[in-house]
Amino acid sequence: MHLVSRVVALLLAGLFATALAADPAADPAGVPWASLSTGQQEVLAGLAAQWETLPPQRQARLAAGAGRWVGMDPAQRELAQQRFRRWQELTPEQRRAVQERFEKFRQLPPEDQARVRKNFHRFRDLPPEQRQALRERWQKMTPEQRERWRQKRLQRQAPGGGKPR
Repeated sequence: MHLVSRVVALLLAGLFATALAADPAADPAGVPWASLSTGQQEVLAGLAAQWETLPPQRQARLAAGAGRWVGMDPAQRELAQQRFRRWQELTPEQRRAVQERFEKFRQLPPEDQARVRKNFHRFRDLPPEQRQALRERWQKMTPEQRERWRQKRLQRQAPGGGKPR
């Protein structure tokens, strides 16, 4: 898998994994099996026998994830399965790195998050040959050249800093 594609996959996997994080307001007593919808119970049927022994936060995460799953259309489910498979293929170190990058992203101001998303979508929408050329160009840059490139892009994207290319 190409480096940027792998990074994107890792980011998406991190987003998916973080989305499954426990709700801080979750009931400390857990989620009773009987309170789950029929759809959630179907999704979690393999855990029915041990449900009451699971930690409350895990019950909350699983219930929330099953609720999201029930609300997905088939295309969304397929995409979620692909992302989950990619996540499972990662080493623990890679998973930690993804989680750390995602946490850094979440700490960015909303306008910076929007800029990162916009640039991600612009890159994703490029033809494969152009993405590959950009990857190769980036890989050939020294860390100093990469930092100068980043600063130049930030200046162009700042209000009044000129239109980005």
